[in-house]
Amino acid sequence: MSDFSDLTYHDLIAANRRNSALLVAGFVLFVGLLAGVLSAAFLGGDPAAGISAGVLALVIAGLMAVWSYYGGGSAILRMSGARLIEKKDDPQLYNVVDEMAIAAGVPPPPVYLIDDTALNAFATGRDPDHAALAITKGLRAKLTRGELQSVIAHEMSHVRHFDIRLAMLLATLVGVVVLLTDFFRRGLFWTGGGRRSSGRDGGGPAGLVILVVAILLSILAPMIARVIQLAASRQREYLADAGAVELTRDPDSMISALKKLGGDREVLEVANRATAHLFIVQPIKKFEARAKGMFSTHPPLEDRIKRLEALLR
Repeated sequence: MSDFSDLTYHDLIAANRRNSALLVAGFVLFVGLLAGVLSAAFLGGDPAAGISAGVLALVIAGLMAVWSYYGGGSAILRMSGARLIEKKDDPQLYNVVDEMAIAAGVPPPPVYLIDDTALNAFATGRDPDHAALAITKGLRAKLTRGELQSVIAHEMSHVRHFDIRLAMLLATLVGVVVLLTDFFRRGLFWTGGGRRSSGRDGGGPAGLVILVVAILLSILAPMIARVIQLAASRQREYLADAGAVELTRDPDSMISALKKLGGDREVLEVANRATAHLFIVQPIKKFEARAKGMFSTHPPLEDRIKRLEALLR
């Protein structure tokens, strides 16, 4: 593990924001380039068609991002079976949320409850003014107040770092990449190789090279996009853990909460691959064995604890 003892929490926040902006910008350019190459290959190596398709793909990606920006949070809450609760339903929980929101300098978000005995939680939304917090019944029942406070502080850190917005935008862009590559492969299958099968020369040797590159990209691009998304998610979990300690001043409770969540063997039934990266710990247990692999949505819990201890030193 790298030595984090010479970094401050605010150094990590600054790096997080810079990396977020670069990541989204790079991802958007990647979508445009991918669309251009796939279209040029499908249309017989025509560069003009590739440029037009690249621009169109960026427009479509932009429209999907706008939908995600305004409606993604509500959609995620519905997918997770979360229901809104009021302060009168659980005054202590709302008190903890209010305390951590004040400490984080963000508006207190509405709280949603997931009817499941597994231990987990997530935050979603487009910004601190439009955020929402969801926790499971199991988490509410099985953690001490200090541990609950640490988990809430972790999610408030995601809100204040704008991780919730980044998570939705990256998920949207990954979806665009998957749609583009799937459409390209299906198009080749149904047309027998695109316009190349119509009797044209398909752009000659250059067109053949473009086609080969496009086929390779159609296979590799979804995996690359997914790896980028998951790597970003893992790094933000580390920073949110550190943020929780910074807000609560109680590292022992944060570490204790992570150990309890890591020891929970129950499967969160409402979780799926589209929402798993949002939760504080991996909700789909069959993927937990891959926690050290590049396709993991979460870093190993032992590494998260070690990083907390290093930051404290």
